[in-house]
Amino acid sequence: MGPRLREVMATADVLAVEDTRRLRRLASDLGVTFTGRVVTFHESVEKARLPGLMSALDDGATVLLLTDAGMPSVSDPGYTLVRAAIEAGVHVTSVPGPSAVTTALAVSGLPVDRFCFEGFLPRKGGERRSALAALADERRTMVFFESPHRLADALADAAAAFGADRGAAVCRELTKTYEEIRRGPLAELADWAAEGVKGEITLVVAGATAAPVALEPVDLAAAVAAEEAAGATRKDAIRAVVVRTGLPRRTVYDAVVTHKSPQA
Repeated sequence: MGPRLREVMATADVLAVEDTRRLRRLASDLGVTFTGRVVTFHESVEKARLPGLMSALDDGATVLLLTDAGMPSVSDPGYTLVRAAIEAGVHVTSVPGPSAVTTALAVSGLPVDRFCFEGFLPRKGGERRSALAALADERRTMVFFESPHRLADALADAAAAFGADRGAAVCRELTKTYEEIRRGPLAELADWAAEGVKGEITLVVAGATAAPVALEPVDLAAAVAAEEAAGATRKDAIRAVVVRTGLPRRTVYDAVVTHKSPQA
């Protein structure tokens, strides 16, 4: 937690928080004394609290929005307040703190040059399976939030949609005392989660690999022949075509034999 957040906590006129008990524990852990007015701001009261907070902003007050274990407005309360403040011409900024999405990506061990955030999966099994099926061809690494009580079912459904061997990482209680990272194939992680998991969960799943290129056997044989004509051995030519197309080696080899590609 950077010094700027400590300063803003201590000086904000209003602190809008999900849970006042967690605020007081956080302040105690950080050694911060806050003097501002504290109001609850969670899903069930978000709309009701909006007029009062906007009134405070109109009067020039500094309102600090804090959520329990994530970035405000990212699958957490805050979007309505941010939108209303922007539309009213109020200055809105973010004081950097832990973000489960980027933290999980960084420790997952999966490719993160491109990724997408999918938020929480649907609670109902049928809707969840449909949502995952729609992502089966997604090439980017995917990040989900999930309840610990639904994690095992979500992992099993993901294994069915993406393949049992698709790589993933379950990140539990990130940046907190009992942080735990589990990496492995989806099916293996589903078996582990079936024993019971607690805490805030962020799930990172590898994207789909490129679909094999659809080529006829005669085209594969010609591709191997072209590699050989360029100086490659038959073995290296076949390997090059396998890498380029994503097809099994046996498929390329059989195409060469069938069409009697000339030996270099």
